[in-house]
Amino acid sequence: MLIKEEKSKKIPCFTKFTMSTQRLRDEDYRDYSSTDASPEESPSEGLNNFSSSGSYMRFGESNSTTWFQTLIHLLKSNIGTGLLGLPLAVKNAGILMGPLSLLVIGLVAVHCMRILVKCAHHFCYRLNKPFVDYGDTVMYGLEASPVSWLRNHAHWGRRIVDFFLIITQLGFCCIYFVFLADNFKQVIETANGTTSNCHNNETVILTPTMDSRLYMLVFLPFVVLLVFVRNLRALSIFSLLANITMAVSLVMIYQFTVQNIPDPSHLPLVASWKTYPLFFGTAIFAFEGIGMVLPLENKMKDPKKFSLILYVGMTIVTALYVSLGILGYLQFGANIQGSITLNLPNCWLYQSVKLLYSIGIFFTYALQFYVPAEIIIPFFVARGPEHCELVIDLSVRTMLVCLTYFVISAFWLAVTLDKLNTNAQRNRFSKRSLLLFTFEEG
Repeated sequence: MLIKEEKSKKIPCFTKFTMSTQRLRDEDYRDYSSTDASPEESPSEGLNNFSSSGSYMRFGESNSTTWFQTLIHLLKSNIGTGLLGLPLAVKNAGILMGPLSLLVIGLVAVHCMRILVKCAHHFCYRLNKPFVDYGDTVMYGLEASPVSWLRNHAHWGRRIVDFFLIITQLGFCCIYFVFLADNFKQVIETANGTTSNCHNNETVILTPTMDSRLYMLVFLPFVVLLVFVRNLRALSIFSLLANITMAVSLVMIYQFTVQNIPDPSHLPLVASWKTYPLFFGTAIFAFEGIGMVLPLENKMKDPKKFSLILYVGMTIVTALYVSLGILGYLQFGANIQGSITLNLPNCWLYQSVKLLYSIGIFFTYALQFYVPAEIIIPFFVARGPEHCELVIDLSVRTMLVCLTYFVISAFWLAVTLDKLNTNAQRNRFSKRSLLLFTFEEG
């Protein structure tokens, strides 16, 4: 017995990992990712010494989140800038096809989130791990595949998923920079013409101010300070503030859209198929919280409750999407703009909607930033001295925020130059046409 124990102690960690993944492929087990059963309800014969309740009841961790904090994060990660564009999305799909499509997309999104969580629970149980992230879930799933090529290249699955998660989440952060800059610029430029009368939506002459990129630069140091908050438990405070400010702004938007709704009989039930891709793109962008599902579940004190939180939270989100999309299109019809806030009257009450929503988006930046930070920062921290971990962590966070600023600034500059070139070509064409007309008249 002593000899056996000594040999077992000398088994390298890599060998143990290989044995566990090989057991995962070879053993006959239930696939919890496609059923309603959970791993803790049917223990594996090969893991009798594993306590399923212990692995899913992470009480006592200082950074764990409660069910309420997780729900707040889930709502905040899904309610963002995409919500304001849904009335235009419904216009591109039709007053009947749009809401039905939103409902179907919502059901599919929740179903996929649930399968993802079940797969993660399954691999946690099979490999005796407290939690797994997106990359781990994909890698272990490929290692369990009957196709040998997928098993041999499972690590590439992890890298590809991590890469697209980084691109997606940092892309949201770039959009948040634009949203903040544009909304504050609009409020400041229209301040001279903004009144307290919300009944007349008069055209306002804008007072030009600084470029949008300079507004982004003003927000940059505040965003850097915000992302220095490194755990979800602390971020729940900011998510709660964001939810409050955005809830107030949405109440004011609903209050305006439900008043004096015109006759909808002239609105098409199903729009042209050529504009449906525009609807689909906006709708998919609106469901922007799927990247936060596993991080939120991994940080819960009691992950068993996550399924209920997921269903409750996504029901609220989907109902909000469908209702605002319908009411916004019914109220403004063909005149609906890219963001419903642009259709609101130019008075201080509804200008405050832009400010409140922008504050909510500002706090949301840190939540969307959490996912790429958890993927990128450990790579750099592991390669630095131990006493410099905090400095490296904060430095990488600062560089990533600056990266989102420079990327969106470069894109903004390219768009501006393209508009200037287009306007210059139009002016030259107009001058040539005028000269030709004058010559012919002469």
